[in-house]
Amino acid sequence: MLLVLNTILKIRQRESAADGTHANISGHVSEGCDASILLDDTNDFKGEKNALPNRNSARGYEVIDSIKADVEKACPLTISCADILALAAREAVALSGGPYWQVQLGRRDGLTASESAANAQLPSPFEPLDNIVAKFLAKGLDIKDVVVLSGAHTIGFAQCIAFKNRLFNYKGSGQPDPALDSSALPDLKTICPNQDSSNSNLAPLDSPSAYRFDNVYYTNLVRRTGLLESDQALMGDPRTAALVKAYSMNPYLFYNDFATSMVKMSNIGILTGKDGQIRKSCRFVN
Repeated sequence: MLLVLNTILKIRQRESAADGTHANISGHVSEGCDASILLDDTNDFKGEKNALPNRNSARGYEVIDSIKADVEKACPLTISCADILALAAREAVALSGGPYWQVQLGRRDGLTASESAANAQLPSPFEPLDNIVAKFLAKGLDIKDVVVLSGAHTIGFAQCIAFKNRLFNYKGSGQPDPALDSSALPDLKTICPNQDSSNSNLAPLDSPSAYRFDNVYYTNLVRRTGLLESDQALMGDPRTAALVKAYSMNPYLFYNDFATSMVKMSNIGILTGKDGQIRKSCRFVN
């Protein structure tokens, strides 16, 4: 879809001149790939945007709005928000230096959303790896997909509140998380001083290359400098550590597996045929 690509290119050019902010929505789906995450709250339901795993984390809604507006002008009620989200995720990865994969079209948009479902079903950076794996399995994914899709953290930022517990008083010890290499502490403590006012400050998930899709995320985990506790946990479990090491040494293996896992994830809970609808605006049901 050239309209999708052209709109993303225009937005990337504008944001590069501003602050480099980029869309980060694709991995934050609970009910399935029906664009439920894009719905604003209504009198009938509280949507997913303010669920704890998404709040101030899933961003880029205005990017999808811009793409949808362009698509509606050219082809009214033809391309769903769910398809636009899947296409935008693919283009954003490819434009950042990552892999390209085929996106099947024909999804339709959901009619509702649920904050409570998102809270229950989406992984949290504070959860044990076993919990995260269980949530992936419940969606038809597997433990390999956990490792692969976690690699999306090669791009983007996290708020200090998501990892600051690792820097100063890990689990009440009065010391930093022993799983975090001490070489990472000075910069992180500068970004996130031990005070509540720093909670919303941003630190790169992959500090050497926060805007480039590469395999440095896995190199960081091998070096024990992963930012989120849930990410670094991948090196602490023999079920996942071997794959982390493999991806750290072979970016092409990571790219190939990431594309495969993204296709799997983009087909979770899709609506087709007469189910759902094609929204005029991604924020509201028709």
